[in-house]
Amino acid sequence: MTSAEGAPGAPSHARSDIGEVLHAGDRRQRARRLRLILVAVLLCCIAASLATGAAGTSLWAALWDGLRGQEVALSDRIVLWQIRLPRTLMGMGVGAALAVSGALMQGLFRNPLADPGIVGVSAGAGLGAIAAIVLGGLLPAALAVPLGIYTVPVAAFVGSWASTMLLYRVATRAGRTSVAVMLLAGIALGALTGAASGVLVYLADDNQLRDLTFWGMGSLAGATWTKVGAGMAIILPALIAAPFLARGLNALALGEAAAYHLGIRIQRVKNLAILAVAAATGAAVAMSGGIGFIGIVVPHLLRLASGPDHRDLLPNAALLGASLLLLADIISRVVIAPSELPIGIVTAILGGPFFLWILLRQRGVLDL
Repeated sequence: MTSAEGAPGAPSHARSDIGEVLHAGDRRQRARRLRLILVAVLLCCIAASLATGAAGTSLWAALWDGLRGQEVALSDRIVLWQIRLPRTLMGMGVGAALAVSGALMQGLFRNPLADPGIVGVSAGAGLGAIAAIVLGGLLPAALAVPLGIYTVPVAAFVGSWASTMLLYRVATRAGRTSVAVMLLAGIALGALTGAASGVLVYLADDNQLRDLTFWGMGSLAGATWTKVGAGMAIILPALIAAPFLARGLNALALGEAAAYHLGIRIQRVKNLAILAVAAATGAAVAMSGGIGFIGIVVPHLLRLASGPDHRDLLPNAALLGASLLLLADIISRVVIAPSELPIGIVTAILGGPFFLWILLRQRGVLDL
């Protein structure tokens, strides 16, 4: 009589396979519990964002007046509805877009150092947005009228898509992506787009120049319902489509040959991932400007907490990315109140040391 799998007499490879299955199941349970925690954290960040600002408006006083049936003051309604709520929704959308884009790029390139900001994708989106701002008046009416408020987001999407495709073509050869080539190509791409952006900034008039200077450092201060609607119309489809790529990205982690034998349509997964990254990053950059490190910090933290399974990683990245960007925005509003610190500076201060830690860990300098 043969012994049952997992019993003392069972083959070692059988016990190993059972252990791996149990470990994977435990990680999925941990990831689901983490998702509940992230939802609670996001709700707290939303409340804090709505309650924070230079104006003396109190969210809690306005809610209390509403619950008691009293009319909320007009100034409070304007501050909460026209200023803080669009800003909070923009922060959530941009944070989720950057975090999910980072997770998709890391899955596509099979390396935790891939990030839209570091490898030049955000710079390409920025170039498209700057071109639309500075040269938008030169568009023919047949093109400018149909685009309307979507001109800047669409231009940023085109720039992001072109940068992502170029990066992928340069860094991938014979089905294998070189991390060193990817990073070097990202540096070169960032330099080229930076030079082109500099030429456009030089051509900008005074009004455009003021907008571009603050926009380039990243900010949510210009949030309006129109801008939020235009950006989220592009970001939401990308966020909804991302989880459907999870199975393909999980298979790609085993290598393209293994993914092919598992029945994954590899090129389709790559194309859809590139399209989602371009759409989400382009719209995020168009709305808020240059905000870095969210895309590399969030997926890496989640992998450490609950494993690399993209079925859990992608939705959790959206939640954590939204929370982190809202938290960074709150810091930017509080640290030098009543003025505001550009949010890109806050994320760089927080994310820069973390990126260095990832680099050191990848090289084995730190035993962590």
